[in-house]
Amino acid sequence: MTTHTSSKSDVTSTEDLVLGAAPDEIENEPREECGVFGVWAPGEDVAKMTYYGLYALQHRGQEAAGIAVGDGRQVLVFKDLGLVSQVFDEQTLVAMRGHVAVGHCRYSTTGATTWENAQPIFRTTTAGTGIALGHNGNLVNTAELAARAREVGLLGGRRKKAATTDSDVVAALLAYTATDTTVEQAAMELFPQLKGAFCLTFMDENTLYAARDPHGVRPLCLGRLDRGWVVASETAALDIVGASFVREIEPGELLAIDADGVRSMRFASPEPKGCVFEFVYLARPDSTISGRSVHATRVEIGRRLAKQHPAVADLVIPVPESGTPAAVGYAQGSGIPYGQGLMKNAYVGRTFIQPSQTIRQLGIRLKLNPLRDVIRGKRLVVVDDSIVRGNTQRALVRMLREAGALEIHVRIASPPVKWPCFYGIDFASPAELVANGADSVQEMLEAVRSSIGADSLGYISVDEMVAATEQPSSRLCRACFDGEYPIELPHDSRIGKNVLEALYESTVGDASAKESQATPQS
Repeated sequence: MTTHTSSKSDVTSTEDLVLGAAPDEIENEPREECGVFGVWAPGEDVAKMTYYGLYALQHRGQEAAGIAVGDGRQVLVFKDLGLVSQVFDEQTLVAMRGHVAVGHCRYSTTGATTWENAQPIFRTTTAGTGIALGHNGNLVNTAELAARAREVGLLGGRRKKAATTDSDVVAALLAYTATDTTVEQAAMELFPQLKGAFCLTFMDENTLYAARDPHGVRPLCLGRLDRGWVVASETAALDIVGASFVREIEPGELLAIDADGVRSMRFASPEPKGCVFEFVYLARPDSTISGRSVHATRVEIGRRLAKQHPAVADLVIPVPESGTPAAVGYAQGSGIPYGQGLMKNAYVGRTFIQPSQTIRQLGIRLKLNPLRDVIRGKRLVVVDDSIVRGNTQRALVRMLREAGALEIHVRIASPPVKWPCFYGIDFASPAELVANGADSVQEMLEAVRSSIGADSLGYISVDEMVAATEQPSSRLCRACFDGEYPIELPHDSRIGKNVLEALYESTVGDASAKESQATPQS
């Protein structure tokens, strides 16, 4: 019999917390999605190994973290809101004994930031076995799947503090399907019905599973330990735990790992459409995707950007840290010296503390501070990874001018972001995207340049960005740049971050109305 313990550091104080908003001018970047990690390694401390793996993937999600461990008899889950280092301590990890584990660090792309939506999600089959599941990506048929789950009684609309994620729906349907069959067979039956982006690591008491959607939108890889196996969102996490890279998990593939070894099954034909934004921004620079170094890609983007949008300047500086490799490449391609003109406060990020208005007014200065003696009297090329709303760049240009820069030429290591992502990146809405809505490219460039106050502005083109990845264009998703979505989207009212909240609220309303009609009035 499997038991499930879901622990929090302080139930009363954390379940109603909303992560504090960072200053408006910092809340400009595209938001990462999630990181997943799994390990099957008898004799190893799998909980600590998962902790280290999640630490390496922390950049992919900072809202919540969790680990599930199985020992052959039961599954234990511990999760909470916060960073990996805030959620887990030595005492907790020591208590999580077993040979198989999955972990997750979350940024919400479906469902609010609540404890219930933290992962791994745990579900029990009617046979009493347990399934713990972590998900990176975003489904586009969540409403349809939730309706199916509700029909069979899996998602009670009146459950207080119910989870409201596509991941919870998948876990519920997987456990329900596995009641009369094995987990492997249930997965092979369910996963062809999922539409969208999904990299899943999940487990029962004995076995580790990993699956990747047929388009392979998000990265997922397999690594080898001396006494086991590891799966992770990025190769950097394999490096951290001492695993050797074996291969990427293929689009449409399901892996099962247990004492019998690694079994591979195909639940769909592969139609690769990897997210190009992983190369540009999301992944760690020390990771490798599809055989291509992320760092090398970003440096090459910078070189191509220098050729495409040259500038007469004295110094190339990055917006740290994500703009650094492209700035190095721009300096190499242009012959303009590279320098550090901005210092970053590494401790600015998401926290449980709600910033006061005084702190919020500091804006970008809380995150970046100019080195005045470096930039005073200089013509600068400032290289950043992307512009979404333009708030960060606007404040940055103003700050650099106040520090004495003579000219500021902004160069962006990705094309203009014009469309939202429905596959696991939380961009701004189309109306908020600064590059959206212009009638021509030239009009857009001038509008954005004027908005941020730069002397000139240049974006890398889609073709040059793709060329830098060394991947075939046909194998990449570029929807946020060109509006061509490789996975068909449903009606816009049935997608979005809060689709399940809306569905459950309507369910509660219907149930309350029926209850009211059935109750005699006094």
